[in-house]
Amino acid sequence: MKSNFNKNYLLSLYALFIFFSCTSEENTIEVPKISSVEKLIEHSKEFEQNVLTYETPGGRIHFAIGFGIANSIMIEGDEGNIIIDASDSTHEASKIYDRFQQLNDNPITAIIYTHNHGDHTFGAAHYLTTQKERPMVIAHESTDYYMQRILGIINPIITIRSARMFGTALPEGELINVGIGKSLNVSKSPFGYVKPDTTFRKELKIEISGINIELYHAPGETNDQLFVWLPVHKSLMPGDNIYKTFPNLYTIRGTTHRDVIGWVSSLDKMRSYEPEYIFPSHTKPIVGSQEAMDALTTYRDAIQYVHDQTIRLMNEGYYPDQIVEMVELPDSIKKSPFLSEFYGTVRWSVKSIFNGYLGWFNGNPAELDPLSRKEEAQKFSKLVGGEAFLLEALKKSILDEDMQWALELSDKLLALDYEIDTVNNLRQKALLYIGLRSSNPNKRNYFLSSAMELDASFDGYPVAERTEEGVNEISIDTIFSILSVRLNPERVINQNIKTCFLFSSGITRAITIRNQVASVSANVDLPCDITVKTSELNFKMALSGLLNPVMAIASGDIIVDGGNTNFLKFLSYFR
Repeated sequence: MKSNFNKNYLLSLYALFIFFSCTSEENTIEVPKISSVEKLIEHSKEFEQNVLTYETPGGRIHFAIGFGIANSIMIEGDEGNIIIDASDSTHEASKIYDRFQQLNDNPITAIIYTHNHGDHTFGAAHYLTTQKERPMVIAHESTDYYMQRILGIINPIITIRSARMFGTALPEGELINVGIGKSLNVSKSPFGYVKPDTTFRKELKIEISGINIELYHAPGETNDQLFVWLPVHKSLMPGDNIYKTFPNLYTIRGTTHRDVIGWVSSLDKMRSYEPEYIFPSHTKPIVGSQEAMDALTTYRDAIQYVHDQTIRLMNEGYYPDQIVEMVELPDSIKKSPFLSEFYGTVRWSVKSIFNGYLGWFNGNPAELDPLSRKEEAQKFSKLVGGEAFLLEALKKSILDEDMQWALELSDKLLALDYEIDTVNNLRQKALLYIGLRSSNPNKRNYFLSSAMELDASFDGYPVAERTEEGVNEISIDTIFSILSVRLNPERVINQNIKTCFLFSSGITRAITIRNQVASVSANVDLPCDITVKTSELNFKMALSGLLNPVMAIASGDIIVDGGNTNFLKFLSYFR
């Protein structure tokens, strides 16, 4: 980020504050103190940085909270310790490990991922570099599949939307927290994900360093989620299936559909063990059998309630935009601190549940094949008297503090390509106004980040450094999946090309470009227009920018049959 970015952005915030605080006969708008935002600030105490130690019936458990987003947990074993979740970066993992070593300096014998999210996995590489013997890396059998998906075909959009949601580029004073942690620190170091070497499908009972560990597949926030049960310790590590805020049954950064009823079943499975300690991967531990059971029961009941009432109203024929106005948690549980909407919301959950069962079509014939965004804006503009009248309505909505309406009006003017600079300036004001008043960090950070993107000095979001070690963890199949979805069809009109890859590992792949698609095959049937011989790592590094393809060809790291220029042109089709 440029050094002048924060300064300029803070100046724009200050200007906005003055705009809304100015007193005149025509308009008086003041920025009030909002109790919901004050509660969000208070919520930050839930993850103040610390390492807590608990003496359980089975031995000591250390709990690192406030380092990045996700907690890291260390279980003391016999001459070896076990890490559950490895933090969001090697930067944070190094700080956590230093603290853990002061408490017990035995080697780390195993790392357990509760699921695939980067805030639980990207710090793992640090532990491998600090141990004489490589620790086991344990996860559900599908964890690497979902990780490769995140690292692969949807990486660009997930990275941007995550940066908005977690506010990774917001000035320090504007980021209160991210609901389940203080801040996401993935970009502070190269991502340190390490592929699991020990996996299971339904359950795994194993002894590591004298500790009896039971792992159970527990779909919930992710399909690969697991929970850890330590029977002697009477301790449960639920991953992200419970934390002290309403859950993200849907996350606005985007995700595969979350199985809500599967989530309920997973919580019921956890309840069956009647834990005395719960060490969640976000927010503080829950200590005491009654406290633990109350939290698990309230959480599962809230999730089931939202699910069941959404389905009931779906079956009565209501559309999702109607259902979100009709579903509200019952009074018996709505004030639970575990259900404050500091992460997920009931409204977003309703929409996701509807989509999960019935898909994107809400059932309204008017919305099956609607007008394009531009066509709708043109007709709307004509209806109100033209673009100039639409712009005046936008200006008035800003003065009236009708900011959601202002955003929707700005959408129409942007679709019309009308007075873009003026519209974006007003849109920024609406985004800032709503964002600053939102007590939900996901929404708050997304709106403030979206406003920041409209600032002239914005130059993109910080990203993690790429390294040879990190690139090596990306599978070759992921690489070819990325190539497939990056093909620019306009560059291959009437092209019919077959390029074959013969890797030194013995793996072969072929990409056939035809009908403006890139068809990937594991079988290489000669003849090929271009044949490439190299190692998997060299190919990955060339595509990631760590190795210059021209230099790699010149040095012999990549050997091409069929013309070096033709191969470089082939690669250009995927930029």
